[in-house]
Amino acid sequence: MAEDRILVMDSVTKLASEDAGKVLVAASHGGVYAAYLAAKGKARGVILNDAGGGLESAGFGGLDWADAIGMPAATVDCMSARIGDGKDMMSTGHISFINKAAAKAGVSVGIGCGAAAARMLTADMWSGELPELPESRFVISQKTDEPMVIGCDSASLIKDEDAGQIVVCASHGGLLANNPGYILKAPVLGIVLNDAGIGKEQAGVARIYAASSMGVAAGAVMATSARIGDARSSWETGKISVVNDLASEFGCAVGMTTKEYVATIIHAQRNK
Repeated sequence: MAEDRILVMDSVTKLASEDAGKVLVAASHGGVYAAYLAAKGKARGVILNDAGGGLESAGFGGLDWADAIGMPAATVDCMSARIGDGKDMMSTGHISFINKAAAKAGVSVGIGCGAAAARMLTADMWSGELPELPESRFVISQKTDEPMVIGCDSASLIKDEDAGQIVVCASHGGLLANNPGYILKAPVLGIVLNDAGIGKEQAGVARIYAASSMGVAAGAVMATSARIGDARSSWETGKISVVNDLASEFGCAVGMTTKEYVATIIHAQRNK
């Protein structure tokens, strides 16, 4: 059955070897690394969430990258389907952007996600060369008298030992529909995520508010201020669009730069 060849997931990070050759509908943002993970998993084609497009169109930046290897790729409008919710993408998502390989398979802007996935099934399996594309984790600041500040392109790069530190993370700020209890790998002191255009039912920032239950001061940068999937961009140009109650108690506020947000948390922690 055609349906058996379409794989619906909340995140592109969990592909198995038996999924090779399927069309992937994954509710991750449509950045380059998400497209890379789909290709690494040998997906025939992939549909992601455009995360509001954002700075330099990073929310669908993976489409051109996928064209370079011949893999059909498309995104759904973040206002039509919740980021982090693959089933919602299939049921209500509408295609917002496509690459040349997807167009060749008959996908067009405006059609439903399910119809687009079915059309991608007709595409020949791509065979382009797959370059390595590692994500980045790096130290922004490390001083003996204050929390470490760590940059992570993805929340998957957060480690247990980051508990009590501050993380500038370029993942979207949504929750996974099939695992809403999972928020972060570690109870960090503070975190900045990307609001992914906020999107349908504010799904792009659901994790910001949920992080309060872990005691985490969380905020998100506007997708238009920093490239989603790029923590260095979040650090250098990010501007805060959403904060949770704990971040607000520290003195963080909408409109701050990421650097001001982090400095505010550090100052508040020092003066507790």
